[in-house]
Amino acid sequence: MNKDFDFIIVGKGLAGIILAHHLIQSGKSILLFDDQNGQSSSKIAAGLYNPVTGRKMVKTWKADVLFPYLESYYRGIQAHSDEKFFVDKAIYRPFISTEEQNEWSARSADESYQPYISKIHYSSINNAVNDLFGGIELKKSGFLNVPVFLENLTEVLLKADNFTINKEKFDEEELKLSESEVRYKGKLASKIIFCQGVASTKNKYFQWLPFKPVKGDILTIEANMQTDLIINRGIFVIPIGKNRFKVGSTYNNYDLTTEPSMEARVLLEQKLKELISVNYKVVEHISGIRPATKDRKPIIGMHPNYENVGIFNGLGTKGVSLAPYFANQFVLHLVNQSALDKEVAIERFYTLINDDK
Repeated sequence: MNKDFDFIIVGKGLAGIILAHHLIQSGKSILLFDDQNGQSSSKIAAGLYNPVTGRKMVKTWKADVLFPYLESYYRGIQAHSDEKFFVDKAIYRPFISTEEQNEWSARSADESYQPYISKIHYSSINNAVNDLFGGIELKKSGFLNVPVFLENLTEVLLKADNFTINKEKFDEEELKLSESEVRYKGKLASKIIFCQGVASTKNKYFQWLPFKPVKGDILTIEANMQTDLIINRGIFVIPIGKNRFKVGSTYNNYDLTTEPSMEARVLLEQKLKELISVNYKVVEHISGIRPATKDRKPIIGMHPNYENVGIFNGLGTKGVSLAPYFANQFVLHLVNQSALDKEVAIERFYTLINDDK
């Protein structure tokens, strides 16, 4: 029997729509489920991408392959849009001591870090920032306006003849599987890929995976602070225009409610006051649940018992950086049987499955 689609994709956050786009580019037909009432961390994400991260400020995992690909990918989409959603912007991390100055002076000679270091400042560059000892200015960084990007890529996909969106809530009980196809309410496809973010913790096919969701709160503030840099130390402060800034984020594994947390706001404001020295006003407070995993790596691949059921998930706090490169890798795997990176392949968790039905 002829199939209606090559792939059904469930979820229209960053993971789902970028995977759909890569599959469309490979000539595949797609039915994408977009439950507009569902919880998606993509809807509230600040969209920061940063090549040097963490308390120890080291290169982010696979930065040398992730960042060239993401820059090319997002700029390619933006080239066909009247809106600017991919913003290349330097990140400034204030030093807290002369020892840290010296440490970065030494690290700047490391060839592996040179592509990401723009400049080292040895004195304050902004009266509004608490940077008595100067700071490190990083490049190949910035942010993606995720909601605007999702809208633009949706418009691109809707122009394709082999792409369809269904805005109803996907019902797992309506999914029927066989060796050669999947069937959903009369529609036939070769495979189905779940890109549901944190909702996969309740997906009957994948709830055995070691997801470790993380709640994040983000503030929008108004402040009379003149800077074109993203300030990042403990929290990020992203200039978004008209004296407004995104401030975040918190990382909470215990409170997984979707409502903004007053405790998180207090913590963000405490860190903000340590970072900047100007008055501000909070104008918005939002929160979301990120689909992180136990080992902080994505989970990609096909179910061990159902070869037509796959997952593309677990992008956590770095979805903007991870989604393009690994969507491309997954499509090469699906279409050409190319190997997946062992660090992201679902096979690393096959031993966790018990009697999955």
